[in-house]
Amino acid sequence: DKVLAELIEPYELRAAKLREFLEDVKPSLIYDIVPLGDPYGPSVTDPELQCLVVSEETRRGGEAVNKKRLENGLPELALYEILLMKDPDHSQNEEEKISSSSLRQRLLGTLLRPPRRGPALPSRPYVIGLTGGTGSGKTSIARLLGHLGAFVIDADKLGHAVYVPGGPAYEQVVVAFGAEILNEDGTINRKVLGAKVFGNPERLKSLTDIVWPEMAQMVKKQIREADAQG
Repeated sequence: DKVLAELIEPYELRAAKLREFLEDVKPSLIYDIVPLGDPYGPSVTDPELQCLVVSEETRRGGEAVNKKRLENGLPELALYEILLMKDPDHSQNEEEKISSSSLRQRLLGTLLRPPRRGPALPSRPYVIGLTGGTGSGKTSIARLLGHLGAFVIDADKLGHAVYVPGGPAYEQVVVAFGAEILNEDGTINRKVLGAKVFGNPERLKSLTDIVWPEMAQMVKKQIREADAQG
């Protein structure tokens, strides 16, 4: 449940940076950096450990470690609590402490790698495909892009538009799936249609083979309109 987990560096790189930092602080000490495969790591099984450094927010975790150690027949660790440095410049959505979560938050909007030039691609209009699962923020990002001047094409709305009477896919869908998918007013009942195709890969493909090309043509038409508008 880490914030922006996709932007967390690989373990090997983080461990190397940590080792470099620790050796810079005190080269004479020997450090053993251990990957944690569970919430406790070696802290509940290593009899040689004597102390656990915690912060105010992780003290309860330290107490849970000691409880586990007692269950395992090991002595409790001394809990040494440190104060975390505050970040005076944190924004409303960032943590008060100096943290990697806030640093990842600040990476948003920066390029992770240079744009790839495609010789076959026209320089304009510049088309962005915005995808993601339910609740991933597509609508919010589309709204922000719209405020910045982007011409927003909502594929969900086009998906509804292809089904309406007179729409480009209406006749084909009715022929393929029968008049029983129609409401009394002649509109397609999407729930009845959905019951026919979901769970049936062949019928679902039949539907998408009809609908998706028509949606693609509608998208291309809107892109041309956006280009004409500048």
